[in-house]
Amino acid sequence: MNHEEIKSCCADAYSKDIVALLLGDSYHPGGIALTRRLADRLALTPGGRVLDVASGRGTTALLLAGAYGVRADGIDYAPANTALAQGAAEAAGLADRAAFTTGDAEHLPYDNEVFDAVVSECALCTFPDKPRAAAEVARVLKPGGRLGITDVTADTDRLPPELRGLTARIACIADARPLDDYAKVLAAAGLRTLTTERHDEAMIRMIDQVQARLDLLRITAPARLADAGVDLTAAPGILDAARAAVTDGVLGYALLTAVKSAP
Repeated sequence: MNHEEIKSCCADAYSKDIVALLLGDSYHPGGIALTRRLADRLALTPGGRVLDVASGRGTTALLLAGAYGVRADGIDYAPANTALAQGAAEAAGLADRAAFTTGDAEHLPYDNEVFDAVVSECALCTFPDKPRAAAEVARVLKPGGRLGITDVTADTDRLPPELRGLTARIACIADARPLDDYAKVLAAAGLRTLTTERHDEAMIRMIDQVQARLDLLRITAPARLADAGVDLTAAPGILDAARAAVTDGVLGYALLTAVKSAP
């Protein structure tokens, strides 16, 4: 599978309703609470312009526009997510401060140095060309602008077989990297790491949440799971492997902020 096929596969998966049923409104460990912590670390101010890369259905961008008073742009590879996010902005009365575009994180459709901050949650781990995506973030940030990411971390050499396939890649695991590797990718793009935090317990909570919702849907809506292609035979083993990997320190979740150096 080439890079474009991988991106399309991930985007298609995250635009399906079954993902919302299993993950809830926020598609990343830590949920809205961790998004607020990330925004606080970036010291966002009203009127600033912020880009959310891989914005999904708009939850993060709308939170930033509503609670922090910024002008939020969101970009997502899936047209279905863009449409849902724009509709959510209009329903929330935030269409004047939140706009959503379909596009590729590795080819951002924005001019150079236009954003005060960029955020991206549980997304860098899925990008096939991480250096290219980091370079694009650096390009659109103003000098002194800040990047904030939360993302899955992984000791890739120790991942069990259950967490190495395409399904695991879509689940943000198979191509995740150690936290130090993310920092190195960002540094190569001209983004200096400011802070890092571990939030591994958020991974366990999300795994438990998915397990509980999967068990409920197995009883109440088995046809929806089947239509979405959820393999109910394999799912418990994958979730158990992921839970054990977090406990063993192989998998985790982290928050990282970085700054683009002024010339």
